[in-house]
Amino acid sequence: MTSRAAGEPRVANGGRVRFGVVVFPGSNCEYDAVHALGTFPEADPFYLWHKDHDLQGAEVVVLPGGFSYGDYLRTGAIARFSPVMREVAAFAESGGLVLGICNGFQILTEAHLLHGAMLRNRGLKFICHPQHLRVERADTPFTGQMRVGQVIQVPLNHNEGAWTAGVESLQTIEDERLVVFRYCDADGQVTDAANPNGAVDNVAGILNEAGNVLGMMPHPERVCEGILGGTDGRGLFGSLVDHVLRTRDLGRSIATGASQVVS
Repeated sequence: MTSRAAGEPRVANGGRVRFGVVVFPGSNCEYDAVHALGTFPEADPFYLWHKDHDLQGAEVVVLPGGFSYGDYLRTGAIARFSPVMREVAAFAESGGLVLGICNGFQILTEAHLLHGAMLRNRGLKFICHPQHLRVERADTPFTGQMRVGQVIQVPLNHNEGAWTAGVESLQTIEDERLVVFRYCDADGQVTDAANPNGAVDNVAGILNEAGNVLGMMPHPERVCEGILGGTDGRGLFGSLVDHVLRTRDLGRSIATGASQVVS
């Protein structure tokens, strides 16, 4: 387990942040996600089965990477009908934080919780390599520890990662500033040469309009420990922990203020 780095969150009096990691038949990155989250003393990660009807008090739901249902029909097309996805959709609708990684991103688009759809990588080849990303927004629950323009390196591991969307969705995404990460080169330049899969506008990760659901193709859980080759993924998970703890503190302050007014 890695030690707490400067700038990472501390546990508040409310206790650890509960991360529910959904396991679908065929997913294969759920252990990686739970392990990575376990390197944060403030996090309490646990598994959710795809047939569950209870999110067990999760404050953040993670849809991990893998090949849910063998990627039959289309990636994520069957998983979106798993019972747990009804709970995830309701959780997201109520403002709950949802993170979809790789196959999880594909599931979120199939479930219409995010704009767009996934196509086969250009070149029709599976890709698996470290990839530079440029942070487009630092004002989200997922990127609060990052800065706009920051370049991070996060591994890719997919066959259908070419995100695309219709003209109307693209306009909404631009107007609402929903792109959080873009593929870039080491200098932060967003170019076609730096686009590994042919995604429209080099999109690597997007938000929903409410700002509480993020889907991204790269795997931040694989770069949370230096011994594994990098720690650039820690900013994302640390940002989520920070956001939940601040939200708790705000809720307690409001409740305390309200009780004082009543009394």
